[in-house]
Amino acid sequence: MTAHRLLRPRWLATAGAVLLAGILGVAILLQNGGGACAAPPTSAKQKGKATFYDLAGTVGNCNFKPPADDLYVALGRTEYSAALSCGSYLDVTGPRGKVRVKVFDSCPECTPGWLDLSRTAFAKIADPAQGIVPITYRAVPGASTPGPLSITFAEGSSQYWWAVLIDNHANPISSVRAKGPGTGWLTAERTDYNFWLIDRQTGNGPFQVELTDLYGNRVTAKNVKLDPEQKQATSVRFAGSSIAAPAPALAPAKPVTPKKAKPTATPTASPSTSPPTPPAGEAAPVATTELPAPDADLALAAAKPSC
Repeated sequence: MTAHRLLRPRWLATAGAVLLAGILGVAILLQNGGGACAAPPTSAKQKGKATFYDLAGTVGNCNFKPPADDLYVALGRTEYSAALSCGSYLDVTGPRGKVRVKVFDSCPECTPGWLDLSRTAFAKIADPAQGIVPITYRAVPGASTPGPLSITFAEGSSQYWWAVLIDNHANPISSVRAKGPGTGWLTAERTDYNFWLIDRQTGNGPFQVELTDLYGNRVTAKNVKLDPEQKQATSVRFAGSSIAAPAPALAPAKPVTPKKAKPTATPTASPSTSPPTPPAGEAAPVATTELPAPDADLALAAAKPSC
């Protein structure tokens, strides 16, 4: 078993008759260097290219299940930014129109500006027969979500080690802290497969879980129970909130390999292994509180880490 998730294999779905030729053509057309500083997409309009793919498994590298509308995107290593971009949203405009997609997966071979869309999303901006099209795209701070933030403990979480998956946050999450009865605040570390880990004794809870987004907005969920594999809905959200002044630039977290009990890996279609996939079951909403954010409207570009 391993909790470190290798990047998911990609399946490029061009509509050409010769798949190999299509892949080589895309690689040549999209190559624009790999030395850029790792950072999520900004709210400034950016130019790029889009392809589409079919998911090889049941979850993306962010460990979310596909959204109900099937509109999602995989980003290259630079813009995926070690899972910092997971759960955020992009507006993508192509020859046929515009679509809003959730950052759901990583695309190891994608260079900056190359977005690999779900087949459904691609069909909204272009004819799938084209296979690859020029686009513009931008991040959407405070995008609406299907519901408030949710927290799911991974299989194997205990009072000695726990890992949580957070969804419906819309804005990139820069930090997570947790506090149980009689303990101080403990800081979690983000993995490149989008789980937040605390590799030390935490107690049995219930916990307060404090989340801060890339803009400095902060929310705190209370009464979060140590209940592995149960999705716990909260009543707090970053989506739709005012954008605070950007927090100091943060470098993407390095992948973390836990030393305690680990979530069960799930085989994929390649030699890669997958970390835990939270089940569909959901627990009752937990009581939460939200700290107000300053009223400012600053672009994500201002919060972009510098090299």
